[in-house]
Amino acid sequence: MNSMTGYGSARAALGRLEVTVQVSSVNRKSLDLAISVPEDWRSLETEIAERVRRQAARGRISVAVKAEMPGDSKGAAIDADFVTRTVADLARIAGAQSVEFKTTPELLWSIAASQRGRIELPDAETASPIVLVATDEAFKGFFAMRAQEGKALLADLLARVDSVAKHVADITAAVPRVVPAYRDLLLARLRQAGLELELSDERVLKEVAIFADRCDVSEELTRLQSHLAQLRALLAEDGAVGRKSEFIMQEIGRELNTIGSKSNDLAIARLVIEAKNEAERIREQIANVE
Repeated sequence: MNSMTGYGSARAALGRLEVTVQVSSVNRKSLDLAISVPEDWRSLETEIAERVRRQAARGRISVAVKAEMPGDSKGAAIDADFVTRTVADLARIAGAQSVEFKTTPELLWSIAASQRGRIELPDAETASPIVLVATDEAFKGFFAMRAQEGKALLADLLARVDSVAKHVADITAAVPRVVPAYRDLLLARLRQAGLELELSDERVLKEVAIFADRCDVSEELTRLQSHLAQLRALLAEDGAVGRKSEFIMQEIGRELNTIGSKSNDLAIARLVIEAKNEAERIREQIANVE
């Protein structure tokens, strides 16, 4: 089991450049990729995306590839030739448009600042081996973190499934007491009303039988136990299990709701509430599972 959240990063040298790859993810019901690379390396996006899809099934995964010159970019030298050429070009354009052109310190600084930090990148084919190696290294840490968080999620989920199963076992044990309790209450009320009817009276038997049929939850309990067994087995599987687990939890919630509405017993109603609270916590955790 893997979590849908994770982070990984890696660095690699590409000539005088330093390539940095950062990978992060947050929850999503499906796989959603956001890949950012320098414009000159756009052709690498497809290969990076394929590497993600081979290992991930859910989550919004962001991959950011950057190339920088080592050191503080603020200290980069000003390219005087670039400034001179740009000023000359601007003067020529202004003259062609009959616009007065005047060089100012502010203009010179603006042109120089626009040039600082500009990096000449090698083409994508040259950069590809280095960039993809760094990407794979970042993915290694990223997926390892998702797996580690997945182990913690699995332990928590299994404990909560056991808690729901305990409540279901308590409900199953309480069910046989419901009809006899109703029968005794019915007879007591009849006697309070001055009607001395015996248990063998056809009218009493019919009323008890109708009640028993209306509050019968044996089928719901059987399905509920089956769903819990399915969930345990699914959580033990490798790979992406989050979406299937969500479907099973929908069925578990449906059975618990039905039992709560049919049971007509205060003790069982309380157990159903406890089971539903635990099931809701499971649903919240499964939203973090790939």
